[in-house]
Amino acid sequence: MPELGPFDRQVLFFGGKGGVGKTTFAAAFAVRAARAGHRTLLVSTDPAHSTSDVLEHPLGPEPRCVSEGLWALEIDPAAEADAYVAAARARMAGSIPPRLAGEVDRQLDIARLTPGAEEAALFDRFTRILDELGSTYDRVLFDTAPLGYTLRLLGLPESLTAWTESLIGRRRKANALTAMWRRVAGSMPQGTDAVDPVLEVLAERRDRFARTRQLLLDTARAGFVMVCMAEHLAVAETERAATILRRHGIPIAAGVSNRLRGGTDEARYNDRLRQAMDPQAVFMLEEQPFELRGVEALGRVVDLLRPDPAPTP
Repeated sequence: MPELGPFDRQVLFFGGKGGVGKTTFAAAFAVRAARAGHRTLLVSTDPAHSTSDVLEHPLGPEPRCVSEGLWALEIDPAAEADAYVAAARARMAGSIPPRLAGEVDRQLDIARLTPGAEEAALFDRFTRILDELGSTYDRVLFDTAPLGYTLRLLGLPESLTAWTESLIGRRRKANALTAMWRRVAGSMPQGTDAVDPVLEVLAERRDRFARTRQLLLDTARAGFVMVCMAEHLAVAETERAATILRRHGIPIAAGVSNRLRGGTDEARYNDRLRQAMDPQAVFMLEEQPFELRGVEALGRVVDLLRPDPAPTP
């Protein structure tokens, strides 16, 4: 497979059931993109942090150069949530009365423990990474966490954009009422409007979330690669995931059936995978006699992929 075809997009998410090889393919296509001359960033959000093992290169939460034109990082969702709350606490410290500081700290601690806190923090990091497209990187590839977590994450752009817009509206109303009463009381001259740092932060986040949502829905620029194995559980989860992605309008770039061994049931499961991906292409990779680790080995993987044969009768 010398041409990247449906994989030639600025942003690719590689997802699938745990253990199907999504980390290998994310890393392999990242290596291929870098060798094609694209400044490429590979981002792992899988708590297993197997990207370091596959690349045979130590990674951390900030980009590290792996080879010419290729950088990679591993994100820890829990650490991202801690940093997210700490940054919010620091921003609010200078904009709230001292008498409210204790209550604000308590609310932030509660927010950190609420379901979805890690997804929200991780999504915020996603948006910041994707904002570097075109300036720092030409391609960003994501080795995602298991499908359920990733699907919740990719469903956030629409809801978070709307939620942030609602917060902005309420903040503006509160500011307008405060300004009106201060003018009535004579403590604020007409025509003077203080800059609201909280409102500025909310507006910046809203715009960033909206840009990310627009990017994720752009078939020409982004896509989700469904990595699977020809077995019941992996195919069933892929079928469900494809339905959810389409419901959110997130384009599917292609499907990959990995570690084929010529078993009698493989054709039947590959037919189901093809139907789930339709009309996107499906590619196959047989079980390989060499270990798919390290930049050199990964650089061979893309060429070993073959298009899916015709459906079985």
